[in-house]
Amino acid sequence: MISYSETETEKAGYDFGKTLKRGDVISLIGTLGAGKTVLAKGIARSLGIEEAIVSPTFTIVQEYNGREKLYHLDLYRLSGEDEFESMGGEDFLYPDGITLIEWAEKIGDMMPPDAYKVTISILEDGSRSIEIEGGR
Repeated sequence: MISYSETETEKAGYDFGKTLKRGDVISLIGTLGAGKTVLAKGIARSLGIEEAIVSPTFTIVQEYNGREKLYHLDLYRLSGEDEFESMGGEDFLYPDGITLIEWAEKIGDMMPPDAYKVTISILEDGSRSIEIEGGR
């Protein structure tokens, strides 16, 4: 889909979020400022989470409670798979809720094979292309 505003990106997240189930893992791929956290806000809202959703860049993981528990990870500052493993990150790949991972490309092949891959690209006119692949 193409999004022309933050509102549309958040709505895309909301619509996608309504389809998610416990155990789902979502890889959010996109450059800085592409809209990964905006999409995450929509997903959280669809889960009944009313807390403000912010990028957990400095804490790496934020946990929220809604109709399902939501784990929101931002791996921007991680060096790679070894650091992810040493922080116990594998636990978030097989969650008792739903896991959203920004900058998931940093952990490469560790992602579960049935994880969703959401790629957000900034187009020349400033709009966003949102592609969703995979899932169970």
